[in-house]
Amino acid sequence: MIHEPMTKDEIRVVLADDHPLMRIGVRQALEDAPEVVIVGEAGDGEEALRLVEELQPDVLILDCRMPVRGGVQVAEAIRERELPTRVLALSAYTDAKYIYGMQQAGAQGYVMKEEAIDTIVAAVRAVARGGEWWMAKQTASSWRWQREVLVPWEGLTEREHEVLALLAQGKTDRELAQELQISKRTAENHVSSILRKLRVGSRTEAAVWAGREGFIER
Repeated sequence: MIHEPMTKDEIRVVLADDHPLMRIGVRQALEDAPEVVIVGEAGDGEEALRLVEELQPDVLILDCRMPVRGGVQVAEAIRERELPTRVLALSAYTDAKYIYGMQQAGAQGYVMKEEAIDTIVAAVRAVARGGEWWMAKQTASSWRWQREVLVPWEGLTEREHEVLALLAQGKTDRELAQELQISKRTAENHVSSILRKLRVGSRTEAAVWAGREGFIER
């Protein structure tokens, strides 16, 4: 959906969220800010990226979890294509992995949907003017997730990723060995290495950890 742009002195915004009622609510709230103009709306990530390329708004307000193309992938594409639009994530999720993902993708801010509209408007203004909008606790949470989750995960070898996925299926060491065509002793060594690197006490804890952090399906 595209709305007619207003004067160039205003903050031109594209709003991307896959929930129509959420878009309506955010749009109505933002329209109370005299300088904010919603010039386009998108219900999926691919449409959001198309509108950004076509309209080149000042700010893209982007939900983290979008169909077709996720919010992180949209932000990455905007950065890689060197588009001038700045990205403000508007999310219902406090999970550090989403905050970290948007930071790494090049977004300029992250604000919760539950925030007061004055806060959301302030975030839009800050991002449009070249600033950023990250709450201190979000930044701390992001770095903690990187240190305590991402670094251990990336420290696993490709084979250990395979083993962990099989552990999540409840495979025994003997079944691991058969599945991967390795010896039972080698399978046991892989499991021990995984537990050590993830700093967990059992194979069940390792599987739960990987599922909770979204690395494997539970």
